[in-house]
Amino acid sequence: MTPTSRLHPRDLAALGFSGLRARRLRSALTALGIAIGVAAMVAVLAISESSRADLVATLDRLGTNLLTASPGRSFFGEAATLPKTSRSMIARIPPVQAVASTAPVSATVRRTDRIPPGETGGIAVLAADPHLPDAVGATLRAGRFLDPATGRYPTVVLGDLAARRLGIDHPGVQVWLAGRWFTVIGILDHAALAEELDRAALVGYPYAIDHLGIDGAPGRLYVRAEPTTIEDVRSVLAATANPQHPEEVAVDRPSDAIAARAAALGTFTSLFLGLAAVALIVGGIGVANVMLMTVLERRVEIGLRRALGASRRHIAAQFLAESLVLAGLGGLIGVAVGAAIGTVFARSQGWLVAIPAVAVVGGFAAAFVVGGLAGLYPAARAARVSPSEALRTS
Repeated sequence: MTPTSRLHPRDLAALGFSGLRARRLRSALTALGIAIGVAAMVAVLAISESSRADLVATLDRLGTNLLTASPGRSFFGEAATLPKTSRSMIARIPPVQAVASTAPVSATVRRTDRIPPGETGGIAVLAADPHLPDAVGATLRAGRFLDPATGRYPTVVLGDLAARRLGIDHPGVQVWLAGRWFTVIGILDHAALAEELDRAALVGYPYAIDHLGIDGAPGRLYVRAEPTTIEDVRSVLAATANPQHPEEVAVDRPSDAIAARAAALGTFTSLFLGLAAVALIVGGIGVANVMLMTVLERRVEIGLRRALGASRRHIAAQFLAESLVLAGLGGLIGVAVGAAIGTVFARSQGWLVAIPAVAVVGGFAAAFVVGGLAGLYPAARAARVSPSEALRTS
């Protein structure tokens, strides 16, 4: 009996690699199309996950137990105000750990008195009490914060963005504020839960009341409560801050905005993943096109192998293996490049680096699937080549 022709998996893998090595430049360019699509997918997932991980770490570090209370609108649409006693009233709520306030000041701050008053750089002047860093969770990049002593003199603490816009990176410098020179005694780090402080110049309440024309009523209250009772404190905060008109008090939870931002990342991730999938499909079409050209160019080889005993199944398996190897190489390169892009971008933004395993495994698997689908038709066409016709037309 005639022995059955067999093709071992090891021989199949060797055939797949040998076919690509014979046309190295074409194979490299084709694999590049797959690599671009996979790299885009992995980079998008890595950047999104790194951003989300950084936001979650920020929430863990700063806590979700900060509430703010600010004046809303009256029944007739007029701007409301908070009572002067609102801060002391809120401090009496048992679960409240810290409470601080700021108040807007009708003044501008500039680097020198030579700068026109209208060029404020978007920096607001606020009166602040000494407990503000504890309530907000803010830290100082340099210098010190206002205290009962320095708050009585023309001293100022600059927010992160305000300091950069004024070109100040260390304390001891003077700025022109409300028609006189103020000494910068501190610079805040970025306040993630109170970003309005980044664009502010903070002066002491005593000085602002005595010289800058404020009456001491808070413009915004920052309340830090025990995490387990945050919703209970939130429900009574408006009535405690303004018992006569609780409807005129707007109560917010700053951490909700960060949590919403983390959730919104999923929408943009889906959009960019769709674009990356289009690039991957285009790469798959390139693989199919190259494999079809390969079948036409290698008709003699196909006819010779068929004449020597290779079956249609063996021919189809050979070309499908070449397609899978081509896509696999592209997927491997794409995963490496995408992970590198995600890592570099995350570090440039100061985020935590997080490359999800699903991105690595999914990118490699997607490349294999696309390569397999792209190689099906060329492999079937190669299997249908007649050995006698292929050898006769050579």
